[in-house]
Amino acid sequence: MSDQVFSFESRVRPEWIDHNGHMNVGYFVVAFDEATDAVYEPWGIGAAYPDLSGCSVFTLAVNVDYLSELFEGDPIIVDTLLLDHDAKRIHYIHTMRHAETGKPAATNECLCMNVDLSTRRSAEFPDDVQAKLSAARWHGDWPEQAGRKLGIRRS
Repeated sequence: MSDQVFSFESRVRPEWIDHNGHMNVGYFVVAFDEATDAVYEPWGIGAAYPDLSGCSVFTLAVNVDYLSELFEGDPIIVDTLLLDHDAKRIHYIHTMRHAETGKPAATNECLCMNVDLSTRRSAEFPDDVQAKLSAARWHGDWPEQAGRKLGIRRS
């Protein structure tokens, strides 16, 4: 199936709240990482992948945009789109939103690489994983936050 959106549900935990009374920036990344672990399973690169293949997926770069506050106990949904992939890399974006209001809270764009754990060098995904990634790839319009560069814009 193409054009898949994978959704992960959670809740803002008490230990994720900072001195401002809202979810701390670092814990947004923790929640996104939990969503990553969940989406890696149907993509064939989940918890058993290192033992089965001798490889693992390493994160090369991330962009996080914070769009609105979340508070203790808020229910969240993280939707994930696999934007692109090649034989060795995957590029995806998570969008976190409040599960009841639907208000976007943050995005997390990731670029990751398959790594052979014996050599610590990049390696091609196995054919079965490449097929799962191809089936999961998003073919719609990319979210606004995807593919941007950070920097101070000057006129």
